[in-house]
Amino acid sequence: MKLFGSVDRGAERPAPGSAIRLENPRANLTHTPWGSILVIFMRLLACLWICQGLAAWARVLLPDQTLFATLPGATSAAVIFFAIADLVAGVGLWLATPWGGALWLFAASSQIFVAIAIKNSISLVWIGLDVFLIAIYFFLTYKAGEVREP
Repeated sequence: MKLFGSVDRGAERPAPGSAIRLENPRANLTHTPWGSILVIFMRLLACLWICQGLAAWARVLLPDQTLFATLPGATSAAVIFFAIADLVAGVGLWLATPWGGALWLFAASSQIFVAIAIKNSISLVWIGLDVFLIAIYFFLTYKAGEVREP
């Protein structure tokens, strides 16, 4: 008879990509330490993106004048889009999930596209930072995916 909280020792282990793993994460020493660096990078990036999303919400909720009265339609739609996308991407990055990285790449690429499509909407310095951060993310993801020889 199985009681609450007891563990069935014959139960199947979760898949390697599942959200909850029962084994010790340090037990598999075939991965490089780049994975830890990637998680730290994603957490720092999450803080930046959450602050950016909150700043966009401040533009929507706390303006001196109505957002739609002061900005063109496309720019105000972009502000609302990034207010939502940046916060969701920030949460996904903080959790270090694959969907968080993918959503962040979509949000950062969208910022680059909006900066090109709508003049004077997003600073070119911020776009340069987006390109730099995307390059670092791809490099760290590549290095974290390498496996050491035992």
